[in-house]
Amino acid sequence: MKKTLSIFILLFVSGLLFLAGCGGDSEETNADGDDDGTTEETSAEPVTLTFYNEDGEDKSFDDPVAQKITEATGVILNIDYPVGGNDETIPLMIASGDYPDLIFAKGDIGMLIDAGGVIKLDEMIEERGDHLKAMYGDQLDRLRNSVDDPNIYNVGTAGVHDEPLETSGTFQIQLDVLRELGYPDITTLEEFEDALTEYTEMYPEINGQETIPLSLQGSDWRWLITVGNPAGFAGGFPDDGQWSVDTNTGETIYKFLEPEYRDYFKWLNGMNAKGLLDPESFTHTQDTYISKISSGRVLAVADQDWNINDARFALIEDDMEERTYAPLPVTLSEDHVHQALKDYGFASGWGIAISSTSEQPDLAFDFLNWMASEEAQILLNWGIEGEHYEIVDGQRVLFEEVRQRMNTDGNFSKETGFGYYIHPFPNWGTGAVDSNGQSITVNTREQVIENQLDVEKEVLAEYDMELWIDWFPSQDDLQLSNHGAAYNFSIPAGSDIAIIQQRADDITEQRITQAILADPEDFDDLWDAMLDELETANVEKLNQEMTKLTQNILELWGGEVN
Repeated sequence: MKKTLSIFILLFVSGLLFLAGCGGDSEETNADGDDDGTTEETSAEPVTLTFYNEDGEDKSFDDPVAQKITEATGVILNIDYPVGGNDETIPLMIASGDYPDLIFAKGDIGMLIDAGGVIKLDEMIEERGDHLKAMYGDQLDRLRNSVDDPNIYNVGTAGVHDEPLETSGTFQIQLDVLRELGYPDITTLEEFEDALTEYTEMYPEINGQETIPLSLQGSDWRWLITVGNPAGFAGGFPDDGQWSVDTNTGETIYKFLEPEYRDYFKWLNGMNAKGLLDPESFTHTQDTYISKISSGRVLAVADQDWNINDARFALIEDDMEERTYAPLPVTLSEDHVHQALKDYGFASGWGIAISSTSEQPDLAFDFLNWMASEEAQILLNWGIEGEHYEIVDGQRVLFEEVRQRMNTDGNFSKETGFGYYIHPFPNWGTGAVDSNGQSITVNTREQVIENQLDVEKEVLAEYDMELWIDWFPSQDDLQLSNHGAAYNFSIPAGSDIAIIQQRADDITEQRITQAILADPEDFDDLWDAMLDELETANVEKLNQEMTKLTQNILELWGGEVN
């Protein structure tokens, strides 16, 4: 493994003192995000590190925030990303042995570890990872790979201290529906269906087009987040990806085996039979889906906020703010408890790793360590003092223009870097505060309230609420997850889990779609046939292997397996 010594000599001679600034000898930054002098201006040419970001997009690292990162670290990122939803990038890297310096591989990190494509970070963290150690604190063990291989290969992308002030992924209904129907309580699927039915009868057309009561995006990988995941929320399950987990015992089963999923999809089958489900939910493209929502005629969705943000911004721009959405705590019945605000703790597993072929592993590590510093976290979350915020009475305050743009302009973050580099880098989380006691993120309760549209505030007031989360069971009323979130687990490459789960996912996506669109009289037979296929695919072995993995996680993190 080579190091480009000339680069470090040049950096040293020029006075950058990069290692001191990014490593364990750096001091705390002051409250307004200015550095105490540990990272100095340098005339040396910045060094380019290549970075593969599985969640990335076409964007150069030259916006104002990126330039500040480069000033502080001497690093420019050359970012690559999957094109056209290609999920074969990591296997191709492994086959070629050609890796970028930094890799965010999401669930494929296990493949990289098994192939020797990434390095262990334990020694670096111990010797000069003070910012990372301070960030993770007693959660550091959650970065470890497994009981059999308890090394740290990546630094996680999830917030370490998160306190949710917003929800995502739940059922959402247009604000105008709530207004027109007199602000009804909607907490069950039956109440949700009644609201959509009544409003559609009142307004069969919106803006000259046929009203769509409920639309899903089930034609591509988003089937997982708009079809599979909402079923779990309705059944009172937390988001563990494709799994149902007993966080006390570690018992884990493939989630579609749970009876609540059958009940939910039977309800969705009925919605389709009654003409309340968009008939193109499993065939339209993402662009068409977003276009429909942007037209204002889709009354309800079941989706992640980030997947429909473009439509939200379009509705606001076209003066249809009443056609934006309110999240609903909808479940199968009042006997089920919605888990949207569940505390997963620090949900590790996914994160950024340093490749074994990088010629500058020390520089790459020091860059990641700096990104975990208070100085970096303020920059990534608040932007640049004087451009995005000012200091008033010792506190950061966003400029009004910035606050407006961040809530109405879908390109603002990408153009300016404001908030853009929080994910997938290590981050303190929405509940963290800086050394001055101020929130490290802009999403404080007060800020979220201020960011609300006028029509949102109007509707919330009618429900005697300040935030939409006030409608949901509170985090304090939900059990803390001892295992984090199962979708973040690093699945061993080539394991029975990986192979059988892929087969099971193929079966469920195809068969559940068929069952939803079938005649209601055929639903039960189709569901039973799917269960038979899963049994043939050895789903029981999948459950056993996944249970072992979950129990290993509990042991690794210091939990107790009962």
